[in-house]
Amino acid sequence: METDLHNNYSVKKTNGISKSVVLIADDDRTSLRILSHFVQKMGFAVVIAEDGEQCIQCTDEQIFDVILLDINMPKKDGFEVMQHLQAKKISTPVIMVTASNDVRYAVKCIKLGAFEYLTKPVTIERLEIVMRNALAESSLKSQVKLLQKELKNKELFHNIIGKSSAIKQTMEQVRQVMDTDLNVLIIGESGTGKELFAQAIHYGSNRKKGPFVSINCAAISNNLAESLLFGHVKGSFTGANNDHTGFFELANNGTLFLDEIGDMNSDVQAKILRVLQERKIRKVGGRNEIKVNIRLISATNRDFAQAIKLNLFREDLYYRLEEFLLFIPTLRDRADDIPLLAKHFLDQFVRTNNIEPLQFESESLKVLASYQWPGNIRELKNAVQRAAVTRQGNIIEVRHSSLIPGSNQATSPATLLPETVVETFMPSDTNTNHTSYSLEEHERDAIIKAYKASHGNLTRTSRMLGIGRATLYRKLSKFGLEYLKTG
Repeated sequence: METDLHNNYSVKKTNGISKSVVLIADDDRTSLRILSHFVQKMGFAVVIAEDGEQCIQCTDEQIFDVILLDINMPKKDGFEVMQHLQAKKISTPVIMVTASNDVRYAVKCIKLGAFEYLTKPVTIERLEIVMRNALAESSLKSQVKLLQKELKNKELFHNIIGKSSAIKQTMEQVRQVMDTDLNVLIIGESGTGKELFAQAIHYGSNRKKGPFVSINCAAISNNLAESLLFGHVKGSFTGANNDHTGFFELANNGTLFLDEIGDMNSDVQAKILRVLQERKIRKVGGRNEIKVNIRLISATNRDFAQAIKLNLFREDLYYRLEEFLLFIPTLRDRADDIPLLAKHFLDQFVRTNNIEPLQFESESLKVLASYQWPGNIRELKNAVQRAAVTRQGNIIEVRHSSLIPGSNQATSPATLLPETVVETFMPSDTNTNHTSYSLEEHERDAIIKAYKASHGNLTRTSRMLGIGRATLYRKLSKFGLEYLKTG
């Protein structure tokens, strides 16, 4: 029975097993029939193309296991097809099957990446040997690439713990963007590990040998932001006793990570926009412009749509920042990873403090997995450390529920301080009417008491409260305590 040359198909299955698919490109219909018959007899599926353009179209639409390619074809010849495959980085093994026995043709084909060069007429035995060898080599290359990818993943994501589909999807997006030079905007709640992903992007990019400079914008006061970001010259303002190199210049030929960029004021936003447009900075008090070659990765937990609507963030800057948008999943969206993370933090605590091995009882891990974790991974780490400190014996048990949040707290809003913190720093006056004493008042007083107990050190204050420094800054603004930033 003759092969229907116009009946192209993708993958056929025999007894549920997928066949390897071979693309045969030849303008000679007799050759097509013979080659198709040979290939099908070997147990492969066949797709045919009658000219070079059809062949290119097929390779753009489908992945093949082997390509049998003629040289002399209408519209585009075999050499042009090979050049297209090279340009598209299509690694399918190509076997040239042609009537020409010109050695120059053979040499050119091999230089263009052909696996083998066969002259017509070709026997089925010879064709089968070459095709099997091509498939074997292709399979070996695929395995090598897979191993290289796994090794690279372990190197780049060694600080990112998790096997959930949500975190795997995020890692895949990181792999897609790391080889580019696009600016990346990372969106995620506080404590989700945005900086870890920024580092993975940098160290997986062509800029990995350059500096990675990380800045917490929430910790920079508005009056110092321009000097810290762009630098200043000696004498440019009171206290400028020496020239100062700004973060943008320090990150030259590398990556600058601006965490919590949503907290930048509008004047600084305008200057950052100018740098992104012109790739030049000017120090405070300086006359000359300095060229900078940086990749900008920024991060925020703010709702930019609302911030732009309220004129709190420049829309033109936003579109410069989000050339590639990366969403980091919350811990509640990757609940399967909670036991892995908890065990990792517990082992880390044991190593750091050089103590005997500890472990969770199974019920404790269930308690951890049932909680919503408004503070995400940072809050989980704090909970594990508290449980390790207050343990009795080598097992973290459910009865440590005062330190490990229970499932009954799953609806706690993300804006609240940890309940244990509020209780610890509540007013001690027994006459206080706690019914009328609002939770916000609890939070405000807890912050003030922790601030006093830390002797005005904001880093120690945030640690005592069990929250991040950026979160502390937002709460200072929320409760009208901004004067403590400079206190």
